[in-house]
Parts: sequence; structure tokens; C-alpha cells
Amino acid sequence: MGNLLLMVVVGLAVGIFVISLGGGGGAIYLGVLTAIFQLSPSAAAATSIVTSLPALIMGSWSYYRRGLINFSLGNRMMIAAIPSIFIGYFISPFLPERVYKVIIGLILAFLGAQLVYKVYRQNNKKHARISAKTASVLYGIMGGLMVGIAGLSGGGPITTGLLLLGASMAAASATSSYALVEMSIVGVVLHISSGTIDWRAAGGLIAGSLVGAFMAPPVVLWMTAKPNRARLVKLFMGVFIIVMGIKTAIG
Repeated sequence: MGNLLLMVVVGLAVGIFVISLGGGGGAIYLGVLTAIFQLSPSAAAATSIVTSLPALIMGSWSYYRRGLINFSLGNRMMIAAIPSIFIGYFISPFLPERVYKVIIGLILAFLGAQLVYKVYRQNNKKHARISAKTASVLYGIMGGLMVGIAGLSGGGPITTGLLLLGASMAAASATSSYALVEMSIVGVVLHISSGTIDWRAAGGLIAGSLVGAFMAPPVVLWMTAKPNRARLVKLFMGVFIIVMGIKTAIG
């Protein structure tokens, strides 16, 4: 009973925090499931991605009602991500866990560093090396590989990529949540077939995260209502992604 209540509280906190930042919280859920419930990596990955999906759907619907989703960018990223999920899933058995952790960690740290640099430079157009169309496809591929290989939500590269393309924090969170719904559905189907889901853990996390996801859009709109506050949120997002990347690489 104590663990179930803890799962609800954790789900609530993660739902607010992660949906506000445009992700599904896969990495955080994985940590909670392995640390508290002592699940195996395969079971934790399957449970994590199942847990993330309802909150993403709730968050996306709430963002949609506020007209914050950029469907053009979101669909482009999603279309690029879905084949990458299958590729990642089928190559994952042949990749040493240490190798893909380092690769994913380095990608996240690099994207986070780019975002921090962009926040400080303020002038984004001078540093655009590739078109927004090409960049969005690359970010979608990165996110898809994270879902397929590790059972993560893929929100890190998607949200950071949208911010690097010039989206506001609210629009990036909304569009990322939308793209991650379809990506997570594919991930759920694949990971359910090969992993054992701990429904007791998933149920508590889902209950809390649904409430958190409902609360997240107003939170992110408040956080980004003023330019200075929005800049700080983007800076925080960059640092957060760097820390997650380092933790993933050395964990």
C-alpha cells in the first residue's frame, strides 16, 4: 500500500514536470521502477512506456484545446520517428547496453548544450546550418531510436529540437507531446510483446501522471508568460537535458 501511494505521488510530480517540458518521462519512470520495484531492465522498459502513454494523451488533448500544437512539425517528426522505432527495437538485442547508453547520453548532452548556447546567443538564424525540414527529421529519428532501443519516451531530442528550431516553450511542449503519443503507441506494442509489465506499479504511476498531465499546460503557460521567465525555462531545459545525458552515459 505504501509503495502504491508513493507511485501515485511520483506519477503526479512526473506528470506535471515532464509534460510541461514536452516529454513522456520514460527515463524518470525507468529509474523509479528499477529502484523501488526492483524490476528487470526489460520489464521496467515495458512498464515505463505503457505508463507514459495515458499522460501523453491527456497532455496532448489539453494542449490541443489551447491551439498550441504545430501539426506540420509534429507530423514530420513523427513520420521520421516511427521507422526509427522499429530499427532501434530490432537492433537493440545486438547492441551492448553500455554502448547505446553512451550513444543516447552523448546525443542528449549535445542537444542540451546547443540549446544553452542558443539561449545565450539569442540570434538563432545566423547559426542555422541545415533547413528546419531536415533538422526536424533528424530530431525525429533520434527520438524514435530512443523509444525503440531503450523504451524511453524520446521526448528529449524532440522537445529540444523544436526549441532549437525556434518554437516557444509552450509550443515545443505541446508539439512534442503530440508526436510522442503516436511514437509511444508503437513502442508499447513492441515492448509489450517482449517484456513483462508490472501493472501494480503502472497503475499507481498512471493515476498520478494523468492528474499531473492535466495540470501541466496551465503550468507551462504561466512559466513562459514573460520573456525573461521563458528564457529561464529554456535555459533550465537545456541544463536538464545535459544532466540527463551525462547520467545516461555514465549510469
